[in-house]
Amino acid sequence: MMEEKEILVKVEHLSKKFCKDLKTSLWYGVKDLFNNVLGNQNENEALRSKEFWAVKDINFELRRGECLGLIGHNGAGKSTLLKILNGLINPDQGKVTIKGRIGALIELGAGFNPILSGRENIYNNGAVLGFSKIEIDSKVEEIIDFAEIREFIDMPVQNYSSGMKVRLGFAVAAQMKPDVLIIDEVLAVGDLGFVLKCFNTIDTILPETAIIFVSHAMPMISRICSQIILMEHGCSEFQGNDVAKAIDLYYNRFAQNESNVVFDDGNLAIKKVEILNAEFENNIPQLKWGDDLLVYFNVLVKNQISTLDFIIIVNDKEQRSIGILDRNLDAIECAPKGESIEFKVMHEQLQFSKGLYSLSLVVRDRATKRPIFRVNNLITFQVSHQYEIWEPFLLKSTFQKTNI
Repeated sequence: MMEEKEILVKVEHLSKKFCKDLKTSLWYGVKDLFNNVLGNQNENEALRSKEFWAVKDINFELRRGECLGLIGHNGAGKSTLLKILNGLINPDQGKVTIKGRIGALIELGAGFNPILSGRENIYNNGAVLGFSKIEIDSKVEEIIDFAEIREFIDMPVQNYSSGMKVRLGFAVAAQMKPDVLIIDEVLAVGDLGFVLKCFNTIDTILPETAIIFVSHAMPMISRICSQIILMEHGCSEFQGNDVAKAIDLYYNRFAQNESNVVFDDGNLAIKKVEILNAEFENNIPQLKWGDDLLVYFNVLVKNQISTLDFIIIVNDKEQRSIGILDRNLDAIECAPKGESIEFKVMHEQLQFSKGLYSLSLVVRDRATKRPIFRVNNLITFQVSHQYEIWEPFLLKSTFQKTNI
């Protein structure tokens, strides 16, 4: 039987509350200070007026060789949790136990002294991690080579670009090989080549490290994480090692959001949009790979415009535009004021890969190309398939054996 590796991070009933008003927050701080001195810590547990839980009752254990992914939308509490783990702020309730050296990339440029050079900051960060000057001397050249900023290494960090700060920060954190490595979204700033280099390095150090990784990029999360916490309003909405299920829940948040009207000049209004040939699960239209996509539109004309051009944009599970549905410009005529334009659009044999997709609608005056209306995330649908891939298309193909 394989021996379990040691627990490096243990979080028990961790909670942190904040106050929305600065003046009230300062007054509460004074009261809490006196309560702590008098030993009345129980009085600090309940929420008071204008307070909210940024993190509430979080529990997990992380062993050497494991990577925990923290996901959730902005404001879910991920960054607050990381700051508690890194010792930047104290929790109101609960306990954190961390063994060994901690390396953290939780904010762009955090931990760097801007007036010192890159080389001097390497020594500063190494000292904070508990390394001696001799140990840092043995690693400094590797760090500079990894960061690929040798010609700028003796320049003050305040003159670095955001990409250069990411390169130096990750190089220090990774090459020093801490026991616990915390990474919060900063890799999104790096160029693709360096990001791939970072993930190769993570693969190398992970067996001897515990990593806590925060990202909105689900391909990155699925690439390295062995367990997931999905946070919502400071609480753990989902927790476990079923990474695919957690990512599906994360993407379902997009499907539940109301449509986002980007531009509206008052001439049109959406009455109804419906996918006609879909089954439903959790109120989300479901299509199988290879099905036809048949969408019905009903648009109210508030003020008549002579000719309209309807552009339907397809967005993938990363909310990136991946194409538009081809238009038949002669098929749609504008209705009189107060009446509706009704039409259907069909895309045959859907070859999107498994996952959630959404449709956005842009309407222009065909004669002048003037924008009239745009709404993003107008309707969301899910494509099912047995294969789990991250590319947006799974293209139909045939493999044939040949004798050459």
